[in-house]
Amino acid sequence: MIEEYPDDKYSPSCLLLGFTRMGRPLHIQVSLADGESLRIITLYEPSQEEWVNYSRRR
Repeated sequence: MIEEYPDDKYSPSCLLLGFTRMGRPLHIQVSLADGESLRIITLYEPSQEEWVNYSRRR
């Protein structure tokens, strides 16, 4: 988990860092809107210009 957003617009969410089998970094913002189902809000490849080791903002 990179960042938490407890006051997000619709429900609390967080930003996760993951890697594909080929080593491609991915950021995934997810929410537990109803407490049971995980919902993907967005998924993107982080920019090296904006992130240090893909996990800390520059």
